[in-house]
Amino acid sequence: MKGYIVVVKGKPEGPYSLEQLKELKIRPGTFVKTEEMDDYKEAHEIPELCELLGIKAQVRKPQYFASLDVRLLAIIIDYFIIFAIYCVMATIVVLFIGERDQRIIVALSGLAIIPIAKMIYSIFSEASFRQGTYGKFLMGLKVTDESGLPISLGQSAVRNLSKLICVATLGLGYAFGFFDKRQQCIHDKIGGTLVIKDRLI
Repeated sequence: MKGYIVVVKGKPEGPYSLEQLKELKIRPGTFVKTEEMDDYKEAHEIPELCELLGIKAQVRKPQYFASLDVRLLAIIIDYFIIFAIYCVMATIVVLFIGERDQRIIVALSGLAIIPIAKMIYSIFSEASFRQGTYGKFLMGLKVTDESGLPISLGQSAVRNLSKLICVATLGLGYAFGFFDKRQQCIHDKIGGTLVIKDRLI
């Protein structure tokens, strides 16, 4: 049976069953988590508890926005992972090519696939339940809409394809984020998205 750990007066208590939670008089802002959850959430963020305890779900706009240096580090991690996968695949392919010159051509030409693979990976990852790539996950970042809700696949596609504008402007589209209070770059503005940090307790 799923058990919930509840933060009471700043200290975690439990785990409690759903029946026991009814007696604790949990408020919408009470922090709770289960063993399966990575971090605490407020009770109103968990549909199961809203239904059980009669709590009206609330949407709280994001308060913690990811700085551009942290976002850059997440991108570097993603590219490192994709490049490592590419190296393994390229090594396997060139083993079946006899001539040295052809090996070099095949290996170098394949490098052009990496940015494309990164974009496709980002589109699907940011629209997934994780709300971000593995690099963003490691850095505690998530991609949301401007209300803090998960984005759709279409919105993720618009966001990531708009990065081409940032590249075409020689990075000025990214630099725009330095002057925005929510750290939104041009592609974030176009896609209507935010990159937020996990809440710290």
